[in-house]
Amino acid sequence: MRFGTFIPQGWRFDLVGIDPADQWRVMATLAQQADEGPWESLWVYDHFHTTPVPSDEATHEAWTLMAAFAASTSRIRLGQMCTCMGYRNPAYLAKVAATVDAISGGRTEMGIGGGWYEHEWNAYGYGFPAIPDRLGMLREGVEIMRQAWTTGTATLAGKHHQVDGAIVRPLPLQEGGIPMWIAGGGEKVTLKIAAEYAAYTNFTGTLDEIDHKSDVLRGHCERFGRDFGSITRSSNFNTIVGETEAEAVDRLAAVKARMLPHIGQQRADAMEAEYLASPAFGSVEQVVERLAERERHGIAYAIHYFPEAAYDRSGVQLFEREVIAALG
Repeated sequence: MRFGTFIPQGWRFDLVGIDPADQWRVMATLAQQADEGPWESLWVYDHFHTTPVPSDEATHEAWTLMAAFAASTSRIRLGQMCTCMGYRNPAYLAKVAATVDAISGGRTEMGIGGGWYEHEWNAYGYGFPAIPDRLGMLREGVEIMRQAWTTGTATLAGKHHQVDGAIVRPLPLQEGGIPMWIAGGGEKVTLKIAAEYAAYTNFTGTLDEIDHKSDVLRGHCERFGRDFGSITRSSNFNTIVGETEAEAVDRLAAVKARMLPHIGQQRADAMEAEYLASPAFGSVEQVVERLAERERHGIAYAIHYFPEAAYDRSGVQLFEREVIAALG
């Protein structure tokens, strides 16, 4: 199994209590430690306001961080899970990503999706299009980026996006362009876009749901004449690991206590339940067993979010030392 890790950027209240002037230092240090460790990739979220409730707490912008990490790391690959197509003109986004790829020496990934955070869309003046329109924007945007990265120009007279000879030079350093991660498990549209364009997919669910969505993806691949095995399937995991399950419970209690003043009791309880149900919560032995089971069901890439990372790296280090060593 291949492994990626999220760097806290504030979106999930994971930098609270740290002075904004010090937050880049924290993020950069965690990125450098990941760069020196066993991780294949680091990731951020493409969001502007905190979740599950908007607040005045800092949320650092994803593609600005991509450029900063590109310049401050040397090995690890750099991704976003996932870039919202509706937040940026796709030709402009292709240009930004190509520049980040040049800065990084060819280490950029493009996680891309249709977007979902309604409050954020409206707050920034994008409106909140219906799902078919958001997915239509995704399809057209992905085609524009593919043209830009393979030919150096992009032209498309679409319903949602119109570009006419947009020049994207220099090309990304990676042959064939920046790898695309099509995020989401929508069966009729998203997985179809993935079958046509993606090097990676990213979706979650029960084992039965993973099997079903994999079968749907395989069917779309067959219709496009695409080798299903050429697409790597990935999932994201909320991760708290301890030497014992009791230690993991204690770690979760500390996370909940830190978030409670910011999100309230009801949301804190929901967050706690979400972690308790995560395959990546529990003892080392439990987490290894559950991840191995998902690998047997085709999830070959696991991207882990550690809510403690900015405050306490011991859980991350335990995961690196025990879980990645067992499965990597």
